[in-house]
Amino acid sequence: MDPIEKIAEEKIKAAMENGEFDNLPGRGKPLDLRDYFAAPAHLRMAFSLLKNAGIVPEEVRLKKEIEELRERRNVAGEETEIARLNREINQKTAWLNMLLERSAVFTRKKIRAE
Repeated sequence: MDPIEKIAEEKIKAAMENGEFDNLPGRGKPLDLRDYFAAPAHLRMAFSLLKNAGIVPEEVRLKKEIEELRERRNVAGEETEIARLNREINQKTAWLNMLLERSAVFTRKKIRAE
């Protein structure tokens, strides 16, 4: 083992003993690597770096917003609020579909508008 590896191992061991890894997100849960392996091999590292930095692609952000709007619509009581949410869902869905069509990376099916 070279000196750099030895130093790294010692620092990791000390951090473990101090409990610095005890409250990490996802601790004790299995890793979900489906998205990782679904990405083209030449882009996986870049996607991982962006994800770890908290940066998500526009397509992912829009999908999340659409899902949140659908959840809000499902509990909305007034027809005007439901109509407004449907318009917003349709606008975001149209934008998402346009992004997906332009993107060579994502080849998924279009999401249906409401």
